[in-house]
Amino acid sequence: MEYTPVIGLEVHAQLKTDSKIFCGCSTRFGEAPNANTCPVCLGMPGVLPVLNRKVVEYTVMMGLATHCRIAPESVFARKNYFYPDLPKGYQISQYERPLCEEGWVSIRVGEAARKIRITRIHMEEDAGKLVHEGEMGVASSSLVDLNRAGVPLMEIVSEPDLRSAQEAKAYMQTLRDIVVYLGICDGNMEEGSLRCDANVSIMPAGSDTFGTRTEIKNMNSFRFLFQALEYEIERQIDVLESGGRVVQETRLFDSGKGVTVSMRSKEEAHDYRYFPEPDLVPIRIDGQWVKKIEGTIPELRAEKINRYVQEMGLPEYDAEVLTSEAGTARFFEGVLTHGVEAKKASNWIMGEYSRLINEMGSARARITPSHVAGIIRLVDASKVSVSGAKQVFEEVFLSGKDPEAVVEEKGLMQVSDEGAIEKEIIAILEANPDQVQQFRDGQEKVLGYFVGQVMKASKGRANPRLVNEILRRMLKE
Repeated sequence: MEYTPVIGLEVHAQLKTDSKIFCGCSTRFGEAPNANTCPVCLGMPGVLPVLNRKVVEYTVMMGLATHCRIAPESVFARKNYFYPDLPKGYQISQYERPLCEEGWVSIRVGEAARKIRITRIHMEEDAGKLVHEGEMGVASSSLVDLNRAGVPLMEIVSEPDLRSAQEAKAYMQTLRDIVVYLGICDGNMEEGSLRCDANVSIMPAGSDTFGTRTEIKNMNSFRFLFQALEYEIERQIDVLESGGRVVQETRLFDSGKGVTVSMRSKEEAHDYRYFPEPDLVPIRIDGQWVKKIEGTIPELRAEKINRYVQEMGLPEYDAEVLTSEAGTARFFEGVLTHGVEAKKASNWIMGEYSRLINEMGSARARITPSHVAGIIRLVDASKVSVSGAKQVFEEVFLSGKDPEAVVEEKGLMQVSDEGAIEKEIIAILEANPDQVQQFRDGQEKVLGYFVGQVMKASKGRANPRLVNEILRRMLKE
């Protein structure tokens, strides 16, 4: 029997605020265990939470960017469950009345675009972190770090609209693009700033009745999400094909073995005994404030790609590479402000700039958009060859010097003096009579040999266009 997967994701994004959601503790990652804590995030008796306004602003921003309805009034709720990294024994979250509802995003897999509905986006506090020692599921001991407890989270819950692991990966990547471009989350999945839980079931192809779902918890990479879903879909098919029954449960993905393993039976909403948080008043959102936030939303990645292709005439591949990171897109657009052609700027950003960033890291980069534009203009004016310009680019990248000064210092100024080039060519033709005859016998590929010899003799400084023109003329004379 053929089966159709049914997948919904619950994506958790840590918001990029300086302090936690209900107290003034720092959200800085990498501090000593339990250093960023206070009586509020440790859940001490008698303490009261105070809502961080920036968390509300960032969540509204995400809601607007994903076409959600912003609720004029929303409330916090207590989600009660006991776990060692949850000091209070409950999590302050939102349940029946979230801040954002009924949105959507568009994803693309191959040539097909699909709209994936978003059920809700709500705010909550993160729990701490358990550090396990030993094998997965058989830890010999566990340590608790509560630095993360109280860090503001935004949870984005999709409808079960995803129909493959590839679609789920594309949806997750789309959400990451949005939060990073908005500047509300750093999107660092390795540090847990962006992670997700996946609800997975299968149904017979052509059916519209969902099967029993399982939940896979805490996946923090696109690759792991894809692998976990692929495995879980196949596992559920094997269970049904062998006459078994899929059980509703929570599972973990063991990335080392590439399998999902059972963690516990899946809780339902009533198991958490949700009730309104008595220590926080309802949140009332002023319409004018929402409009003000809407005015701060920047151009998002999908819009940039469309503009680069439609207005600048760039290939779609270029547009996707240039917008893959918000910083790269900003740098590229900075180069364009200096009046250079988009495709030429694209070639240098995707080529030398990306290579040097990957090899040396952005911290060592001293090059500016103005520098890149200057290098492009030097090439256009035939003052430096492309190979020479690459040397200039690397020097400017590391030093931040003026490109023209580097050309002078390194003696890279391109030779466009026809007389000087002719002199070099005559010497090379006289030294290679056999190759001259081959060219005259119709073997035009020999021209490349002569060009190489001239460029070598001029130490790469001869103008390649002039070299080609003069060579052809002199070989035919």
